[in-house]
Amino acid sequence: MNVSGEHDQPDGVPARPSASARPVKPPRTPVAERVRDAVGRVRTAGPPPGPPRPGFWRSPLRGPWLTGVFGLILLVGVIVLSVTGLLSYAAYNPDLAARNDQTPDKGWLGFYLFTWPTSPYWLYRVTQGVHTVLGVVLVPVLLAKLWSVIPKLFEWPPVRSAAHALERLSLLLLVGGAGFTFVTGILNIQLDYIFPGSFYTLHFYSAWVFMAAFVVHVSFRLPRAVRAVRAGRGFQPAPDSEEAAGLVSPSPAPATISRRGAVAMVGVGSLALLVVTAGQSIGGWWRKTALLAPHGRDPGTGPNGFQINKTAASSGIRPSDIGPDWRLTVRGAGRQEILTRDMLLAMPQREAALPIACVEGWSTPDQQWSGVRLTDLAALVGLGTDTPQVLVDSVQRGGSFSSVVLAPNQARDDRSLLALRVNGADLSPDHGYPARVIIPAAPGVHNTKWVTRLTFGEPA
Repeated sequence: MNVSGEHDQPDGVPARPSASARPVKPPRTPVAERVRDAVGRVRTAGPPPGPPRPGFWRSPLRGPWLTGVFGLILLVGVIVLSVTGLLSYAAYNPDLAARNDQTPDKGWLGFYLFTWPTSPYWLYRVTQGVHTVLGVVLVPVLLAKLWSVIPKLFEWPPVRSAAHALERLSLLLLVGGAGFTFVTGILNIQLDYIFPGSFYTLHFYSAWVFMAAFVVHVSFRLPRAVRAVRAGRGFQPAPDSEEAAGLVSPSPAPATISRRGAVAMVGVGSLALLVVTAGQSIGGWWRKTALLAPHGRDPGTGPNGFQINKTAASSGIRPSDIGPDWRLTVRGAGRQEILTRDMLLAMPQREAALPIACVEGWSTPDQQWSGVRLTDLAALVGLGTDTPQVLVDSVQRGGSFSSVVLAPNQARDDRSLLALRVNGADLSPDHGYPARVIIPAAPGVHNTKWVTRLTFGEPA
């Protein structure tokens, strides 16, 4: 009998400790405190050898003033680039049909601004010319800005707080997005599609990443950049001060050029790129200076001697596709008409002086087009002056923009033609013989060549 009142335990089984005798777990340290402790240990240990150490970067030019100047120039330039880029997207009238914009999973990023106007007829030539030329001109400024802040990319410790982590992430997206967006844009200007996938899709998404990161970065850095520029180029804060922002070297090397000279050098580089690029958008005599414009695509002299992107051969157009057996089918309102080229030439011929302006930034001078108005073709199937949108199909097999949907305002414009001739001569095969559409203020890819069918008003 157990006089003490404790229960007997079986042999070999230790007694269970009472609740008061169990070890108590220490309270867990909050995550924020643990992060602060880790950052403190990293900071105490100091940066590793190489770029993270402040003494690694010795240029005496780096500092808030130089970075601020390049940053403010890019602020204005990127805003113009973003606006003209969005206008270029709107010019494709993306909500009319998937044919006009085949960007997958664009969601709310593909918001529709407005129906693109047809007047002034040179609108797309100007907006896209500004977009592409400015993108090239800003390259030296972008590179100089990246050079001026490169110590920030190796900042130590890499993360000091949640706000600092957000800023660092925006910087990574900013640098990567800017590089990818500018590189793909310049390759597109050169018609050099060495990147995988569609330029439109890649440029679309990279531009949004770049613009979002740019907005976050500006919200952090704009006040500091303005203060630095106002302080003047002679002001260089102490390396360990807050105003230095980690850009000022604690042991600078002897200067070989002044800060003003550095800005001037970058300006000369941008001016040089302007001279060798802008001519492809301005046209006329200036086209001779456009050394960076795509070459080897001039179809020769004469009435059809103006620039093209794709030849008939490169687009897979066979002689039989555009020979005597070619026909134009016009559909709409439950009716259909089939026309030969001679029948089209027998209809009232209209003229319009319009350029071709492409997304790559190049444009032609005004060409004198003649042919049949789209409204007259719509009237053949009973649609008359209330011309609806129209689906334009080419005999081209596959590829981007072998068909396109034109908005009602584009189809109704008196200058919108199914062109049969240009500058007094028949269209050449490379320019769309036997018939092509020409639309005022539209992107060049919407001026479909080798047209074989027009479908008015039906779902595209």
